[in-house]
Amino acid sequence: MTIAGADPELVRTALAEGDPLPGTAGFAGELDGRLCRDVLGRELLYSERVDATVWSHDPADLDDPVPVPAGHVRDAIGDERVWTLPDPEPTTDRDRAVASVRAALDETLVEVSTDGLAIAFSGGVDSALLAARLDAPLYVVGFPDSHDVQAAREGARALGLDVRVVELDHDALERAIPPLVDAIGRTDAMAVQIALPLFLVARRVAADGFSTLAVGQGADELFGGYAKVARAPDDPRVEATTVRGARRELLGTLPDQLERDMLAIRGAGVEPVAPLLHDRVVRAALALPGALLVTDRGERKWTLRLAARAWLPDPVAFREKKAVQYGSLVSRELDRLARQNGFKRRMDDHVTRYVEALVD
Repeated sequence: MTIAGADPELVRTALAEGDPLPGTAGFAGELDGRLCRDVLGRELLYSERVDATVWSHDPADLDDPVPVPAGHVRDAIGDERVWTLPDPEPTTDRDRAVASVRAALDETLVEVSTDGLAIAFSGGVDSALLAARLDAPLYVVGFPDSHDVQAAREGARALGLDVRVVELDHDALERAIPPLVDAIGRTDAMAVQIALPLFLVARRVAADGFSTLAVGQGADELFGGYAKVARAPDDPRVEATTVRGARRELLGTLPDQLERDMLAIRGAGVEPVAPLLHDRVVRAALALPGALLVTDRGERKWTLRLAARAWLPDPVAFREKKAVQYGSLVSRELDRLARQNGFKRRMDDHVTRYVEALVD
């Protein structure tokens, strides 16, 4: 019996009662002869394809690893879904909703251990919440003229803190791609563009002697941070017909994203911590109506920003932020590197082909 992330008795009760959010930050492992993984896949879990009794939290330990799907149990017979995210009736009281999110954040962040901790900081509301509440050094990664480096410096100054800059160049990107691909097991351009900044900042954090890296993962999915959610049902990238439905659709992508990000951070030598994905925060966010995720003026993550005002000045709480691959300029510079090495844009998926050539 080996469960990572939670007490086995708590998981056993969650299974018996069908409770998908029993009060943890995620869990995975073996319980009573079955493998089980939490509803959002916040802990990793794999077994051998031909023998489910051989398993690990690290796919590199196995010959032919197959992930246990989030919210499922696996035994010799196969996989069975046992947990699904709840779909509560949305609250109609804005003040109560903001207070609920604020309380969930407060209770969760006060529990985070800062022993050996560093924070991946980009200046946006997600990482700023971590910076304001956790006594740990801040790190930002990006090219010198990137949005994230500038925003992190401004955000840290507004909070009265310092930030350490992991400055990128083309050589750093090229050297990092083979070990990153080895860690995440993927070469597709989007996965590499997103994971590279995390890998590089985590590697610097590890070199500086820290053992854990706090990240703001999950806030965009929970609180309506994506443009395609805000534009539902008019954005072709989502099938949902409402903002709230699009948010739920995006939550379904979290397990795959978390697998990529966790493998990248662990591959760099530190352990990831994602406080904003604690069950308390998830439960509070799921109760929000579409209008408290995205305002009629198109302002995203609205309730999170209102709740964050308890700890952040307004210029930080309401700062708009770019996705990490764009804010760090990693996406732009990988494209440039690919073209400089003969992989032109007219080629199909030219950045992926460049990555594959580096790995080969």
